[in-house]
Amino acid sequence: MKLAFTASARPEAQDALRRLRHAYGDYGAAEADIIVALGGDGHMLETLRQRLKDKKPVYGMHRGTVGFLMNDYLEEGLAERLAKAEQVRVRPLVARIETLDGRTVAERAFNEVSLLRQTAQTARLRVIVDGAVRMPELHCDGVMVATPAGSTAYNFSAHGPILPINARLLALTPISAFRPRRWRGALLPQSAHVRIEVLEAERRGVSAAADNLETRDIKSVEVREDGGAALTLLFDQGHALDERILREQFNV
Repeated sequence: MKLAFTASARPEAQDALRRLRHAYGDYGAAEADIIVALGGDGHMLETLRQRLKDKKPVYGMHRGTVGFLMNDYLEEGLAERLAKAEQVRVRPLVARIETLDGRTVAERAFNEVSLLRQTAQTARLRVIVDGAVRMPELHCDGVMVATPAGSTAYNFSAHGPILPINARLLALTPISAFRPRRWRGALLPQSAHVRIEVLEAERRGVSAAADNLETRDIKSVEVREDGGAALTLLFDQGHALDERILREQFNV
């Protein structure tokens, strides 16, 4: 089993990188069978984006702040753990972002695509699903489209639903909705195409973030699932993402 290691800039991740390379070697991403990511969830998301072309499986070990997508850090028996690891398929969202200055930016997100107000003024948004206007005007701090893998992250903090990892659904969740105040979001089929338009974009600035990649001063975003870009995450037995998400629903 050929391994390649990658790590965030955190000192504990860099220390783990040196120790594991010394213990197991490093074949480099081009020759490796498995990529081992050391850090937190932010580094895992970055590692996944780097694997969109070769689709090599990724096994994370927690050496960061948040580690929901990571396994516990243990130096011993890594080969045995990888041989027994459970596989989870994650599908990213693709966001097509239009900016006020006429640029078009395309990004992938494995957790969520979120729109957020840039100023003290409330954002005014129009929500369109599969070509039909579902929310003519939403006054809010923002709104997001989340995957099942990302439903326990920012989406859950914004009171969105937790989705089982195998659910063929997306969560559309408002952030601090002011009008309509009682709207709590929607569950959409994974095939849905969501378009969010910014009303009064020049006066009420809005940014868009695909996971941790931000584009500012936008006028619209189109979001859909990219099923052809599915990647494999590896988890220790009994600690796979589906079990973690299930536990999260009973965590009070």
